[in-house]
Amino acid sequence: MERLRFFLNDRPVEETGLAPTTTLLRYLRDRAHLTGTKEGCAEGDCGACSVAVLEQDAQGAASLRSVNACLLLLPMVQGKRVYTVEALKENGRWHVVQESLARGLGSQCGYCTPGVAMSMLEACHRRDLDEPWKLDAQMCGNLCRCTGYRPIREAAREVAGLCPPDRFARALAETRPESMDLAYTAGAQRYFTPGSLDALWDVLDAHPTARFVVGGTDLSLEVTKRYAEPPLLVSLEAVADLRVLAPREGGHRLGATARLTDVEDYARSACPPLERMLRYFGSRQIKNRATVGGNLCTASPIGDLAPVLLALGASVVLRSRGGERRLPLEDFFVGYRRTARAADEVLAYVDLPAQPEAARALAYKVSKRREADISSVSAGFRVVVDGQGRVSEARLAYGGMAATPARALKTEAALVGQPWTEASVEAALPRLAEDFQPLSDHRGSAWFRARLAQNLLRGFFHETLETPRPRLAERHTGSVQVR
Repeated sequence: MERLRFFLNDRPVEETGLAPTTTLLRYLRDRAHLTGTKEGCAEGDCGACSVAVLEQDAQGAASLRSVNACLLLLPMVQGKRVYTVEALKENGRWHVVQESLARGLGSQCGYCTPGVAMSMLEACHRRDLDEPWKLDAQMCGNLCRCTGYRPIREAAREVAGLCPPDRFARALAETRPESMDLAYTAGAQRYFTPGSLDALWDVLDAHPTARFVVGGTDLSLEVTKRYAEPPLLVSLEAVADLRVLAPREGGHRLGATARLTDVEDYARSACPPLERMLRYFGSRQIKNRATVGGNLCTASPIGDLAPVLLALGASVVLRSRGGERRLPLEDFFVGYRRTARAADEVLAYVDLPAQPEAARALAYKVSKRREADISSVSAGFRVVVDGQGRVSEARLAYGGMAATPARALKTEAALVGQPWTEASVEAALPRLAEDFQPLSDHRGSAWFRARLAQNLLRGFFHETLETPRPRLAERHTGSVQVR
């Protein structure tokens, strides 16, 4: 399909000739003249540009989700329904989220308010906001510099889960998935969204230098901040096979294009350490677009998923037209921002093995802000303690300590065979200096990172002794005191 087609506030839209790197935000303001959606940071941090997109969740059910319009390239909404703040007023009546904000005095200058309202709209149509922290997580991606958060939070609490019979409820009930298939050209730029693996291989045969994209939460920053114009993008978003979240051989299979929002929901019962890391991974708007594969394939040394997946013994499955191959996750990262993926391959799945009954696993993230911030250091730890109280297996993985996320192999070796005691942990800690020589940057000095790495392992030991075990999702992952 050579035309961009989607629904904007329930009206069909068809466009040609627009650069595929046009962001949805710029389209809304410059071409559709819907200026309620604001530009604040243009990097997915402030939430002023939040809009709602109706799409399918991991189970295939229609879902209304708040996303950052500044990070969505226009082809990413192919076949979808997009709603802006202008859609809230229906038949001359204000929507309940607008009434709640106004009644609670949740707006002063008003610049952030349209984005706040659209995040509240998602909350309004969610049925799972059954714990206070979930409402905080829903709204943490929207910054307000004048009102203060109490009235906004109270307004969000008032509407959460109401599910009123509005136009959005009707759309959720009546909308059927439309094809995202796309072969789009504008000027020197091309954008493909194949609908199956076979179609993907055909595209790659014809365009072997293509660059992959799914959620766009990383690549789109190159567009908005560096004014990049990638000539050839291939989206994996429409390949349903790559979005699976399912049990597998006693463990779990995470599709590379699974949204982190869906992974977080799945991991709540399936893999609590992973859910724990995702709790503070980023804002709701970011997690509604970001994917497992995107986070791993950027090969960032501070990518938050890698440490916990390394600790859990994850492997990756790479697929091409010729078949598939499997690698331990630690072999996937081959250098700074480099992976072992070949040009004709895609990262298809991340497989987590079954965990022993005696395994104790937790994840940690330390950053300057609790919400929506990049890690200074992140970590995933797992130990298996045998019937005699000795460590039979240890996997200690860190992010932010080296050019890639990596395991502390010498520290692991110092723990294996030793009793799981504070003395044994303290005796092993000096080996961390042999495993890592961290750098200093604006997120932390080398001294800070080295000391923090030790304290995280100390904290892990003490937390494994807690009885009864805490519900992992309710604990703040960054509250570690530096000694």
